[in-house]
Amino acid sequence: MQTSYRREIPQLVVILAMLAVAVAVWPLAPERLPVHWNLAGEVDRYGGRFEALFVMPIVAAGIYLLLLFLPRIDPGRANYESFAKTYALIRTAILAMLAFFYACMLLAGFGFRVDMQLLTPAAVGIVFCVLGNVAGKIRPNWFVGVRTPWTLSSRESWNKTHRLAGRLFIILGLMLIAVGFIPGPTSLIVVIGVGILMLVWLVVYSYMIWRTDPDRIRPAGTSPSSE
Repeated sequence: MQTSYRREIPQLVVILAMLAVAVAVWPLAPERLPVHWNLAGEVDRYGGRFEALFVMPIVAAGIYLLLLFLPRIDPGRANYESFAKTYALIRTAILAMLAFFYACMLLAGFGFRVDMQLLTPAAVGIVFCVLGNVAGKIRPNWFVGVRTPWTLSSRESWNKTHRLAGRLFIILGLMLIAVGFIPGPTSLIVVIGVGILMLVWLVVYSYMIWRTDPDRIRPAGTSPSSE
């Protein structure tokens, strides 16, 4: 897949903004800042300035480079061109979510009240809604999307499974957004359970569609040996 700098600029801006903020607030930051919250939205671990200010931007840069590199080693890399804008949007959404969490962490570190029990599931839910809206545009590959033995050996299974995944992701995203308004961690645990059931159903559904596809193909290397 050819790199389009126009698609890369939003992602690079997010990473550079995070690094610029880290450098700018370093002299002003306290020695210890919150770096982790529990399911109840309470801080359960503090870290030093380097961990709090630089680890998240470094992680974001690492994820950016990884997702940029993956298509180059994907056996199905030719298909990335057909959903390049979708792939760029997915990558941007992930980085934007990390930047949002980074901002929340810094605000909390400087004494602002940040309701992570509300904001964390809401941010993840928005990303799932984004994924749901574009899932049907993802084309067969080995790294992005719902990859089962059956979606990877049947174009029909791939397409129908991803259309279903798009609807389920949107439902899951809306449920996550709603979770933040319900006190206590129980609702989040329930939504996680529902998400697991959705994942199981996608796997089963991909197999059911594969079974009825007359044009399914045999995955490479699985043909009976001639010896």
